[in-house]
Amino acid sequence: MQITFLGHASLLIVTAGKRLLVDPFISGNEKATGKIDIKNLRPDYILVTHAHQDHILDVEEIGKMNNAKVVSNFEIATYYENKGLEAHPMNHGGSWQFNFGTLKYVNAIHTSSFPDGSYGGQPGGFILSSEGKHIYIAGDTALTMDMKLIPMSFKLDLAVLPIGDNFTMGVDDALVASDFVECPKILGYHYDTFGYIVIDHKESVQKFSKHGKELILLEIGGSLTV
Repeated sequence: MQITFLGHASLLIVTAGKRLLVDPFISGNEKATGKIDIKNLRPDYILVTHAHQDHILDVEEIGKMNNAKVVSNFEIATYYENKGLEAHPMNHGGSWQFNFGTLKYVNAIHTSSFPDGSYGGQPGGFILSSEGKHIYIAGDTALTMDMKLIPMSFKLDLAVLPIGDNFTMGVDDALVASDFVECPKILGYHYDTFGYIVIDHKESVQKFSKHGKELILLEIGGSLTV
């Protein structure tokens, strides 16, 4: 699986011949300007963890442009179906076999509402299983004991965790989360975009490395392979 960081909490995952876009907030992210062109993303699926604007801003435009299927909780899926997009609804604890692999929708501790204030269902994260690999995409979340359930069913190859603090876990809690999910390889996201979530990159990486773990901070447009 190839994972490209698109800025903030947006990812493009290429696996099993399919393209999965996660939480597209690109056109409104000044840090992504000139680095990411939404016309080049061409997703087959759009995975949405919750309804906040900094996770859904480009869902409708990119979805319609590519006839992409939105995968999210029931409320978000219904919202986009009403806008003419194809969607697959899920809810916590549920799994579904897609043509790229399996997704399991797992708990996240956060809030979820659309920019107009309407209800966006309960926030979540995804376990993506494809091509013999397992990736945890946490979404926006606090540190939660529910994370300890994940390694009971999955041996993770990568965990994607928010590290910006203030709205989500910070670096210290993400370090604990890596213990909970039993994965020493962490891709950090949801940091630096706004003043509230700016982090010290060097210090953050060192905190993980002191515990024999790896915190990966990609440049926008940068990729890694799992």
